[in-house]
Amino acid sequence: MKIKAIVGATFTMAALLIAPAAFANEAAVKKAVEPVLTELFGPGIKADAVRKLGNINLYEIQIGGDLLYTDEKVSYLINGDILDVKAKKNLTEERKNKLSQVKFSDLPLDLAIKQVKGNGKRVLVTFEDPNCSYCRKLAKELQSVNDVTIYTYLYPILSPDSTEKSKNIWCAPDRAKAWNDLMIDGKQPASANCNHPTEKVSALGRKLNIKGTPAMIFADGSRVPGYMPAAMLEKTLDKGSAN
Repeated sequence: MKIKAIVGATFTMAALLIAPAAFANEAAVKKAVEPVLTELFGPGIKADAVRKLGNINLYEIQIGGDLLYTDEKVSYLINGDILDVKAKKNLTEERKNKLSQVKFSDLPLDLAIKQVKGNGKRVLVTFEDPNCSYCRKLAKELQSVNDVTIYTYLYPILSPDSTEKSKNIWCAPDRAKAWNDLMIDGKQPASANCNHPTEKVSALGRKLNIKGTPAMIFADGSRVPGYMPAAMLEKTLDKGSAN
């Protein structure tokens, strides 16, 4: 059977109003799609899960944080968003947000730099690279955010010297000060050496599929990739703490 791939297509729910008599089960679709993924994308690409989409004759294929769709016979692979026209919702985006949620209690916070501001009741976790320009913007925005505990994972992924800077910050007598000195004032950390968790943090970032910095995780497990201004941070922190 020749596999046809549709790349970059966006389908609406209105285009999928079909009512077949029977569907292949999820296990059968998963088994059938595995060799297709290998053929199209290379060895090592496997479906983490396959899920039937409600009353639609499509199956969701989860590969890490990415989603593809296929029919019951695995004749097509669809790469794109499914939109619910009536509800005016992007179902693919909603699903990705749900899959990206993190169980906050499972995070090894001892591997992060801790800062407590005000009463510290709200909680924010960030993954940041010391050479990240948007991380510097985030640090400046956080100066005006109070009543929050911030856990910063030093996640060196951008430049060759990111690891060295991360190590120096972690080994500084005052980690939070060394971090803020660099991100806010541009003051480079002094050379230092100690047992540092850089490899563990890198492994954690890969496990959570964090591909860029800054990346933020809130107390309700929701995550936001990228920079966020203070006003939006305040609202998201309040929402996360309320759940």
